[in-house]
Amino acid sequence: MLNVLLDALMTESKASANITIPEDSAGKWRLLQALMNIRPPVSIRPELLELQDRVLTAQCQAKGVTYLEALQSIQMEFPGTRIPFAERLFLWRGDITTLVADAIVNATNDRLLGCFIPHHRCIDNAIHSAAGIQLRLECNEIMRAQPHAEPTGQARITRGYNLPARYVLHTVGPIITDQVTEEHKRVLASCYTSCLHLVAQYSDIRSVAFCCISTGEFRFPRNLAAEIAVQTVCDWMKGSDGRMEKVVFNVFTQEDYGIYAGLFRAV
Repeated sequence: MLNVLLDALMTESKASANITIPEDSAGKWRLLQALMNIRPPVSIRPELLELQDRVLTAQCQAKGVTYLEALQSIQMEFPGTRIPFAERLFLWRGDITTLVADAIVNATNDRLLGCFIPHHRCIDNAIHSAAGIQLRLECNEIMRAQPHAEPTGQARITRGYNLPARYVLHTVGPIITDQVTEEHKRVLASCYTSCLHLVAQYSDIRSVAFCCISTGEFRFPRNLAAEIAVQTVCDWMKGSDGRMEKVVFNVFTQEDYGIYAGLFRAV
């Protein structure tokens, strides 16, 4: 299946004219990701999408998934914490594309189409690669309906396609080029509240997992970003109807885990 899919994607891509399909499975997966990364949001034959879905489903099964029921709440993981709503908040270090949540958050750019750099280590690339070609196509429909780039601090929602999560929330965080300003802080907080306001409109979304918005390529200081994330989520939950049962702060590095853990530990 993988060979057939690779051959079809290479046939439609001029950039891969001189590339041969690797013999090893790891090389094939890397080539598939690269071809998906560079593929523009143009139509694709239904039979190829069906084949892609079968391949990505197999990949997801091989990686394994994490269920929210397996996670410990902040209340359980950090006994004595003074963080409000600790029984509904979670800290988890892992690959967000393997998390079985109602919705996960993608930190995207203002094009909203995903990362076009092959194998780039941003979360935007990881999520689009795991979700499949359909995600870029749906994002393109959103962008075609508006005459401007996606504003910072807002949120859009799409289906999750081949992700374990049913929905993806896309938000553009602030980019830091020098010093962090009050406006940067306000916009980052708006990313979190915009996502939460949006999912509150969906009766079938009871759990959401946030990545560390703007802390990677956008260079927002990690400690400050974590403080804003936790404070903003807790403030939002104070005024919510309680329907949001689980909010996960997803981190990928041990450094980020330590930063969030420091905020949750009792002082």
